[in-house]
Amino acid sequence: MGTVLAVGRVTSRTPVLRIRGAQRTTRPDAVAAEEPLEIRLDGTPLAVTMRTPGDDFDLVHGFLATEGVIGGPDDIAGLRYCDSVDAEGRNTYNVVDVDLAPGVPVPDTGLERNFYTSSSCGVCGKASIDAIRTKTAYDVAADAVRLPLEVLLALPDRLRAEQQVFDKTGGLHAAGLFSAGGELRTLREDVGRHNAVDKVVGAGVREGRLPLAGQVLMVSGRASFELTQKAAMAGIPVLAAVSAPSSLAVELAREVGITLVGFLRGDGCNVYTHTERIVLPE
Repeated sequence: MGTVLAVGRVTSRTPVLRIRGAQRTTRPDAVAAEEPLEIRLDGTPLAVTMRTPGDDFDLVHGFLATEGVIGGPDDIAGLRYCDSVDAEGRNTYNVVDVDLAPGVPVPDTGLERNFYTSSSCGVCGKASIDAIRTKTAYDVAADAVRLPLEVLLALPDRLRAEQQVFDKTGGLHAAGLFSAGGELRTLREDVGRHNAVDKVVGAGVREGRLPLAGQVLMVSGRASFELTQKAAMAGIPVLAAVSAPSSLAVELAREVGITLVGFLRGDGCNVYTHTERIVLPE
C-alpha cells in the first residue's frame, strides 16, 4: 500500500473575465479541481464521493473508518487504483478498490449503504435517518485533555498559514489535527469539508494512531453533524470551527463527549459543549 500524495490535478486553469470597478481584463485563473472518486470493496461499488484529487488513500481509509467499516489499518489487506479511463484512454485515477482483511465483515452494499456524497454534504443519499448515525468505539467523554484558551485562539491562523492550495484558488476547505499544545500534526485540503476531515482521519488510520485522543480537529468552515460524527468515530475530543455549528452537531457533541467550539476567530469563540476542557486565563 504505497503512499499517494497527489494523483490527478489539484487545480486547473481556466480563462475568466475579471471585473474590478471600471477595469475589465481577461486572464487565466486557478480553480480547485473536483472529480468523483468511486470506492469499491472487493470489486463491489460502495460509494462515490466528489473530491479534490490527492491523498486519495487517506480519504478512503478515513471514509471507511468514520463509516464504521474498519477500525484500523490491519482491517485492510490492500487497495489500489483501478483502470478507469477517459475518452483518450488515460487512467483517471478515480476508482479505488479495497481488499478487506480476512474476518472483517463486508458491510451491506444495498440501498442503505451504497450512496453518493457531494462536496457539500457527506450524508446525502443515505436511505434512512437511522443510516446517518454510526456508533463510535471510543469513550470520547473520558478524554482528560485540557486546552489553554490562547492555544485554541491561535489555531485558525495556523491552519490558514498552511493552506497551500487555498492560496492559489480560494476554493478549498481545510481540516487540521493539532496537539493540545498547538502543534500541527496533519493538514489536508479538499473541496468537501467532510473529505478534508476523512483525509486527516485516514492519515491517522494508516499510521495506526486511532483513537486520536488528546487532540483538536480544526476545520475551516462550519461544524455540521457529519463532521462531529467523524470526530467521534476517530476518538477526537475537541472540534473547533471558524463558523457556526448546527443544532444537531451541538446535540451529538454533548451526547458523545466532544468539546464543540464555533466562531473561532480573532480573540474570541463560542464553546457549546463540555466547556471544562478549555483552560481560561486567570
